[in-house]
Amino acid sequence: MLQSGKDTILLVQPEDATVGSDALVVAEQTEGTYSIENELVDEQSKMGRILAYGQNSESFELTCYGEKNDPGQMAVMQAIKKKKRLKVWEVDLIPNTEGAYDATFAYCLVESVEKASPGDNFIELSATLQVEGESAEGVLSELPEGATQKSNVTEFEQPGETGVKEPTP
Repeated sequence: MLQSGKDTILLVQPEDATVGSDALVVAEQTEGTYSIENELVDEQSKMGRILAYGQNSESFELTCYGEKNDPGQMAVMQAIKKKKRLKVWEVDLIPNTEGAYDATFAYCLVESVEKASPGDNFIELSATLQVEGESAEGVLSELPEGATQKSNVTEFEQPGETGVKEPTP
């Protein structure tokens, strides 16, 4: 089954968040990227070339439209300013066969944040989150509030079904 990019989002949480607190949805995400690379060991011997796997390097890229006082965006900005680790989940918003949400989890250091303020468009934030160690695959049983897509579908109404109610005397 083909999957749309809008079905995957990043959730963040400061490393020192209170136990039991929800992850934060980064508002108005427009793009997200997960990358994994490997530094190959490439040496020459008298018998020829020796090629072997080295260390993996993982990172997440995040782009979103700026929303003033959004807790998720503020967590990313505060992590880089205060030089703190950030917990990051890349989450598939389409439930799996068990009704849970497939996710990748990692502790990250925020390498960079860029804020673009074009004169003719929305403010845009971009961040690079470098994975410390290796990420882990798992599932989330539920999503925090605001993680699901806003529906642009209008439900049919009968005339007078909604509106302002008259105060009762």
